[in-house]
Amino acid sequence: MNSGGDQSGSSVSDEEWERFVRESEEGVREAPKEPSARARMVTRRLREEPAPPTGWREHRPPRKKRQYKYVIGWLAAFALLLVALRPSLVTDLFDGGDGTDTTPLAAESGRPDAPPPTQDAQQPTLDEPFRGSPAARWADGVDGITVPEARATGWMSRAQVRQALGKTRDFLERSSLDAGVLAGERPEEAIAFINPHQQDMRRFLRTAFDKPTEKYDPTLLFSRFDPHGTRLVGDVVKTRGRMTYEEGERGALKVSTDVTFVYPVVRAEEGSTEVTRVIVRRSVVVAWDNPATVVTEPGTFGMISFESSNSNAGCDTTSGYYEPGFADDADTTGQPHDGATVDPYDRSGSLTEQLRADADKGCGTASRS
Repeated sequence: MNSGGDQSGSSVSDEEWERFVRESEEGVREAPKEPSARARMVTRRLREEPAPPTGWREHRPPRKKRQYKYVIGWLAAFALLLVALRPSLVTDLFDGGDGTDTTPLAAESGRPDAPPPTQDAQQPTLDEPFRGSPAARWADGVDGITVPEARATGWMSRAQVRQALGKTRDFLERSSLDAGVLAGERPEEAIAFINPHQQDMRRFLRTAFDKPTEKYDPTLLFSRFDPHGTRLVGDVVKTRGRMTYEEGERGALKVSTDVTFVYPVVRAEEGSTEVTRVIVRRSVVVAWDNPATVVTEPGTFGMISFESSNSNAGCDTTSGYYEPGFADDADTTGQPHDGATVDPYDRSGSLTEQLRADADKGCGTASRS
């Protein structure tokens, strides 16, 4: 029997330890603040003993930051999968919602190398009259006509050239974009730009508006629709083209224009909803003559030449107006379409060359509208 006690054991009996714990829990004032060595030993054992193993079915909630990362990752993966399945969700942000690119084109600075790409076959509507057409990306009105930088040429200073180019563009606006002229009115403001002393032009204008013929046709120079049969959709005409200039005869400023106009129209009857397009490419060449060498009037030019090609405007008509065809028309002209098939949006070639090639081929067919 060991009466001296074991130094590794405790000098406090179990009864005393239980009393200490009970009195501490009950808040007995006489409970010791620091019990004997046994209390310290138990505390030390609890600190040194490893934590019990986690059960395999036990749920431990993840940390919040890591949870956010998982959520973001799943959302990104889902978005990529959705775009892969439906690319239009992204492309629609850069087009009209129908897969057609509507990003405005840069101004035309020179003759293009090829015609614009073919669009999906989509019919125009009253709300979207240029739908399915390359013209949807063209500028509106005179904004689509590129005017070059002015420089002194012939008898004109740089400032005079700039003014002449501006007036030439004004003529194109009055002759091909003016709302009244498009509705069939006589283009008086446009005619006022033409030198009144030019006899051949006076004869052309008089005959074209009084007794139009194939040769004396006002639509060669002016865009006109019969208000009793056709009306424009909205007030926007899409254009694409440019001006160039050089020194002409007797030091004149020779200005050449080549512009394509796209006119969306419907029948004049109230409630008409079928939209069709008339596409006109027109080339006009004028001379701003030196008044010291040519009889002219201030602010007017001499007409050198003008020619035009049109699509869906009637063939060999002599009414003095464009006569567009609609889907339920059997044939608006009664003429066989025995000519070449032409892309009316193709500006890669010269209009003069195109007209010369098609001169003896009858009424042609447009490849698109």
